Amino acid sequence: MTPETSIAPGGTLGILGGGQLGRMLALAAASYGLKTHIYAPDPESPAFDVAARHSCKPYDDEAALIRFAQSVDVVTYEFENVPRRTAEIIAAHAPLRPNAAALATTQDRFTEKSFVAGLGIPTAPFAGVGSEADLQHALREIGRPAVLKTRRFGYDGKGQVMIHPATDVADAWRTLRGAPCILEGFVPFEREVSVVAARGVDGSFAAYDLCANTHRHHILATTVVPAGVDDATERKALAIARRIAEALDYVGVLAVEMFLLRRGDGEELIVNEIAPRVHNSGHWTIEGAETSQFAQHVRAVCGWPLGSTKRRGRAEMRNLIGHEVDSWAELLQEPGAHLHLYGKARAQPGRKMGHVTRISPEHAHPGEPV
Repeated sequence: MTPETSIAPGGTLGILGGGQLGRMLALAAASYGLKTHIYAPDPESPAFDVAARHSCKPYDDEAALIRFAQSVDVVTYEFENVPRRTAEIIAAHAPLRPNAAALATTQDRFTEKSFVAGLGIPTAPFAGVGSEADLQHALREIGRPAVLKTRRFGYDGKGQVMIHPATDVADAWRTLRGAPCILEGFVPFEREVSVVAARGVDGSFAAYDLCANTHRHHILATTVVPAGVDDATERKALAIARRIAEALDYVGVLAVEMFLLRRGDGEELIVNEIAPRVHNSGHWTIEGAETSQFAQHVRAVCGWPLGSTKRRGRAEMRNLIGHEVDSWAELLQEPGAHLHLYGKARAQPGRKMGHVTRISPEHAHPGEPV
């Protein structure tokens, strides 16, 4: 850590994006004596409520972006759909961590898949698709079932369509309105897992234990740690995450989502996606690890030493989606339930309103009483 790369307590962290991840980053920064300035276009951004300052401006307002960058000591982001031009403007006026190149690589699914495959890391078979004719050709190469996804702006199941043997190709192409796409071969995975890890300005690296994730309607429902895989598989997963972080010259927390496949008696990993930010599957670390992913990200982007990722027990995190948040009063009465509400004004189907984490002793199974 050097004065040129580190931000002292009392400094200001700028955050692009005002959702729940930005909110939890701001809370973590406050615990370290840092102020936060949130920049987001939505006046109802929940992160505004806990920040010292906020700017409610569009991401293409160059003058506002420059003023924002000049008001802070370092800038990070809480979601990957920040326009590349926005990141470039910020980087010209303040340290931006992670860097704009890492953002550009991970916000385009085809570019990301090509990057991972170029490192020799297994992925599902994939092909770029720019037209219905491209899609027909890619399906002949990759086969069915397959998943057609937009290259950009998809999350929580948005911007994708499953192509089964009986699916009409023209209908599938029209569903995504002719946006630039990627076709991915379907992977018969046993479970989905993720590595949440951090890399510091000095190249230091720290990873949390591998998580096992369950999705419902394409939205993360639960995360369980430990993931219940072979030790060798977990070591391989963490090594993959480190290789990706180093190749991107990444600074901050990132998540690498993977599919676990069973081949005979062995386990194999295939990388699905990279999230260049703190991640939903890392929420358990707030109570379940010695350093939360949010505190870790603040440490990393401010040029501070990374904290311990040691787990405090077995963890289960459950998202509160839509009106599941209406159970908040019951959860408050449950011993050992750690409730986090995101301050969003309205519960809507598919909207993440909060989460609850339960930590149990190491010898117990998640969900068992302490």
